[in-house]
Amino acid sequence: MKSVVETLNPTRVRLAVEVPFAELESNIQSAYKRIAAQVTVPGFRKGKVPPMVIDQRIGRPAVLEEAVNEAIPQIYQDAMRENELTPLAQPDIDQPQFGEGEDLKFTAEVTVKPKITLPEWEGLEVQVDDITVGDDDLTERIDVLRARFGTLVTVERAAADGDFVQIDLNATNGGEPVDGGQASGVSYQIGRGGMVDGLDEALAGMSAGESKSFKTTLVGTHEGEEVDVEVTVNAVKEQQLPELDDEFAQLASEFDTLDELRADIREQSLNGKRIEQAMAARDKVLAQLIEKAGDIPLPEELISAQIEDHLSDGHGDEDHRADFEKQLRENLTSQFVLDELVKTESIEVSQDELSSYIIQQAMRSRIDPNQLAQQLVDQGNLPAVVADVARGKALALAVEKAKVSDASGNAVELNRLREDGTLADLDELGAVAAPAVDGTFEFAELDDTAADTETAADAADEAAADDDTAAEDTADAEDEKKA
Repeated sequence: MKSVVETLNPTRVRLAVEVPFAELESNIQSAYKRIAAQVTVPGFRKGKVPPMVIDQRIGRPAVLEEAVNEAIPQIYQDAMRENELTPLAQPDIDQPQFGEGEDLKFTAEVTVKPKITLPEWEGLEVQVDDITVGDDDLTERIDVLRARFGTLVTVERAAADGDFVQIDLNATNGGEPVDGGQASGVSYQIGRGGMVDGLDEALAGMSAGESKSFKTTLVGTHEGEEVDVEVTVNAVKEQQLPELDDEFAQLASEFDTLDELRADIREQSLNGKRIEQAMAARDKVLAQLIEKAGDIPLPEELISAQIEDHLSDGHGDEDHRADFEKQLRENLTSQFVLDELVKTESIEVSQDELSSYIIQQAMRSRIDPNQLAQQLVDQGNLPAVVADVARGKALALAVEKAKVSDASGNAVELNRLREDGTLADLDELGAVAAPAVDGTFEFAELDDTAADTETAADAADEAAADDDTAAEDTADAEDEKKA
């Protein structure tokens, strides 16, 4: 096989492939077997029709066409590997040129990962904020805990910010009900937000039994649609919080005193801020790595296709389109740079790391890990997951090698950080400190893109092709035994 690559742009190539006729013999024999299993010829059992009879009944050109259709996907993949090209989408393959005794010739245009020169990535210097746990942090966490054990008491007064109200909602457009725009008996805390724009303002000052209408712009299924919303207050309830004392500490925790509870909450807050600090370090290392890599060419045709697919159901305005495109470009850039680091440092993903990642994702999606793993295999997306975990390890390695300090100039000891935000003792780390921010510390969860999905699909097709070949070889062996 010979192949020549013509670069059309940094992310698009034309691949010209030429394969000698002799190298297609196995594909031709495979084509005869498949056709023999499909046709019915008097005097021959299915699958046992000789090639000569098939040539007479079906025609040799049909056999060659079947052979070429089988051969091209594998030949294309081999040519891509030979030229160290990584596809980001399915190729556009022209009509192949092929005939009896002639070399097979075809060209394929495909979007590929750009060639990247990885910058010096070890020793990047980043600065993160100091960790401080103030009284405000402590008060906020305790208030959240008190709210969990609070009680709601019905009051005969106008609703105010922070009150809970029981409401009915009815959205209409031009007097006609909006599909899915009605709700009854909804419990809502004024000031919480997240339901309907303008609802908090409408509810302030309303009493039980009162109704009010206001205009709002919907999101979701009816995104961008301006409607009229009537809200009716059925009840106003005030939240009464428990007193802050030892009795509350015993009710809300395993501690006997309020001082013990406060100390534990302060420690939890500190752990959370350590994780936030580590994530800030991660983001800054990645940003600096991308900046040092310079201008990364992006596949514009792929980006346009994904944007159109994302917006094909009609949702989203121009601002949403712009936000989606910005995020997509950032994700692709991050992936390309981290993939190059994975390649340069020969980073591999162990079975335990892959299993851990799948279990984490399954827990988030609330499905059985085995079910998720099977879905990934069935859909051909397992290689995409492996690539994602590898990127996480690559970024963790860059962070490990970086010089991270806080605003006060103190070194941030990320190598001691556990997943829960606590710090490992120095003697736990052994003679050589091992970073806790490795692949198990979720350091780089990037959105999947077509880049990995298509590659995964190619790998799945290749695996299926291998299975078919193995099955055919087994069948051949059986026939030979019978003969």
